Amino acid sequence: TNKTKIMTPLESKVASIASEVELVSKIKVVLGGKMNNPSISSSSAEDLLEGGCYHRLSHMSPFTGTKMTFGLFVPTSYGSHPLSSSSSAKKQSMPVLFWLSGLTCDDTNFATKAGSKAFEAAERQSIAIVMPDTSPRNDESIPDVDSYDLGIGAGFYIDATKAPYDKHYQMYSYINTELSALLSNVFQIGANGLASISGHSMGGHGALTIALRNPSSYVSVSAFAPICNPTTCPWGQKVFNAYLKEPSDGNQYDATLLLSIMTSSNNTQLYDDIWIEQGLSDQFLKEQLLPSKFIEAANQSGQKVTLREREGFDHSYHFVAAFISQHVDFHAQRLHKHKQQQRQEQEQSSSSSSLTSSPGKSITCKAMVARGPKQPLTLEVITVQPPQTNEVRVKVLANALCHTDVYTLDGHDPEGLFPCILGHEAGCIVESVGPNVTSVQPGDHVIPCYTPQCCEASCIFCQSPKTNLCPKIRGTQGRGVMPDGTVRFLDSNGKPIYHFMGCSTMAEYTVLAEISCAKIRKEAQLEKACLFGCGVSTGLGAVWNTCNVEVHSTVAVFGLGAVGLAVIQGAKISGASKIIAIDVNPKKFPAALEQGATHTVDPTALPNPNQTIQQHIAGTLTQWGVDYSFDCTGNTNVMRSALECAHRGWGTSCIIGVAASGHEISTRPFQLVTGRVWKGTAFGGFKSRRDVPILVNKYLDGQLPIDHYITHTFNGVEKTNEAIDALHGGDCLRAVVRY
Repeated sequence: TNKTKIMTPLESKVASIASEVELVSKIKVVLGGKMNNPSISSSSAEDLLEGGCYHRLSHMSPFTGTKMTFGLFVPTSYGSHPLSSSSSAKKQSMPVLFWLSGLTCDDTNFATKAGSKAFEAAERQSIAIVMPDTSPRNDESIPDVDSYDLGIGAGFYIDATKAPYDKHYQMYSYINTELSALLSNVFQIGANGLASISGHSMGGHGALTIALRNPSSYVSVSAFAPICNPTTCPWGQKVFNAYLKEPSDGNQYDATLLLSIMTSSNNTQLYDDIWIEQGLSDQFLKEQLLPSKFIEAANQSGQKVTLREREGFDHSYHFVAAFISQHVDFHAQRLHKHKQQQRQEQEQSSSSSSLTSSPGKSITCKAMVARGPKQPLTLEVITVQPPQTNEVRVKVLANALCHTDVYTLDGHDPEGLFPCILGHEAGCIVESVGPNVTSVQPGDHVIPCYTPQCCEASCIFCQSPKTNLCPKIRGTQGRGVMPDGTVRFLDSNGKPIYHFMGCSTMAEYTVLAEISCAKIRKEAQLEKACLFGCGVSTGLGAVWNTCNVEVHSTVAVFGLGAVGLAVIQGAKISGASKIIAIDVNPKKFPAALEQGATHTVDPTALPNPNQTIQQHIAGTLTQWGVDYSFDCTGNTNVMRSALECAHRGWGTSCIIGVAASGHEISTRPFQLVTGRVWKGTAFGGFKSRRDVPILVNKYLDGQLPIDHYITHTFNGVEKTNEAIDALHGGDCLRAVVRY
């Protein structure tokens, strides 16, 4: 079952077009500044990418709805490489620099006018360079505007929301989401987060905004003569007025405003340095480019920016060609450093961890025991008995605190039993196995899953694609015991201690049912992979599985904890065009914007105090509501707001947060009669043993970053109470305790 592949809607489309990528031309690059004549080919993806060559490739884009062409230089070190995912999976990822060109350009201008210098540097540094087009073209439905700064050649690297451009002009998502995924999945270029970005003029604007909105996706950023403050310059105002429904929507594509919003709250740097190359004889410097505004925002926020002013240089590609090799070196240095850090982390993670191996015997270890509701956990030495039939005993290496643990500790869980050992979001190593266990063995790395998957042919739940709610051990799990009705934990007086959610990972050792163990690759760091045991998976799965959010959908997310941010991350990956993040704590907005939110709303500070939050969303921010809304709060009043801001006729609202015992949801039946759907999700609909290993693989391949969720770390199981305090503090997403 671990070979089954799950895909986001975007990945499915990328996979479908991978075999249709066409090689338009291939040019052999000769060191020393020359390129020989192109060799034209109309072959498909069965051809080879040749190292040391500049290629032009085309494909149908699900985002723009048109055929898109991009240039791709790969160094000699890349070698001959079939364009197939099966082959690319065997190669290490090649670092890549995205180059975004300016107004009137297509995918060839950079290669023609600055390629000799850029490709020579990239060859020396062993990185790839990708050069996308600046807009959709070659489609009869694309408006033909007689203007160099609007329409064809002027995509401005934004997602248009205003007709007629909204149909095709989705350049922000095309660059940041689709092309990135295509390069990674098809060519193994830029995978594992090994990507940097730069550009010129309009492309410099695109590079800055894309990098500032997605700092976890790019290692470094630079720009040549960028349009730094487009909301205040003629070029930007003209384009935003033509492409965007609401003037305020342009703020998310203004690098100066983004830098101020994203870093002023905590005075931390998104990047170690940002290079801005600027010619002082540039005719557009004072009216259109406005680098001084960007520098001012950088100084106020604490972000380091190096403005490299050049006497005598104008806005032309001669200026770019003069300094591009220095920028390639700037990015390559950081890309290779990042790659080396990844390799070191994998080596450290894969090294053998010491285990107390006592097959068939009891083990004594430290655990944090919940003796009663609303009481601090107590550090105790407990006895962990050996695993019985179909059971697995594991050493817990890391445990992440989840609000569900605190929910039970605070006495809100009707199934909460005391004394018990809480914890259910952990990374473990198998210490020993009981009789009949076949899927794991000692030494395997596993993620405990509170939603098991028995995989039996007789289980209609496991065999159905409609649900992940396997009931095989649900009855005993809810009573705090193992499947045979007994416990595996004893305190120092020999008295039993209950299990929790079938996991109980706030102990150095625990016993799990085999069907609750998701086996993962050993190179994954358990202190990070543990996040897939609950919250992150739940948020992602609510988007991908429960609601199946489509490209260009509109989304509202209530509650910006780890689950809410995971919903935003999943919606962004799925290609949602508008993502509204709602929380009463504005300090959470920068993290939401970083993950892909396009709008942030504090429901206690609405512009119109007479509106409810649902009226503000379905009326002000949208005309009829959002396609999908998600409650990540557990508050039944918020659940109602989330439903009532869903789109009339087809909106779906998904309940993720767990409400306190005895609370009920309510709304007027008319809300459902008029086409809205109210549903819920558990563990995001993921079938645990099948899907968690796939999520971990995505993380290891750089397709699913999760490090940003870990805001606090502690060492030693005895620090768990401090982790709980951090979770109560309001600025904690996930606190991980390493044992």
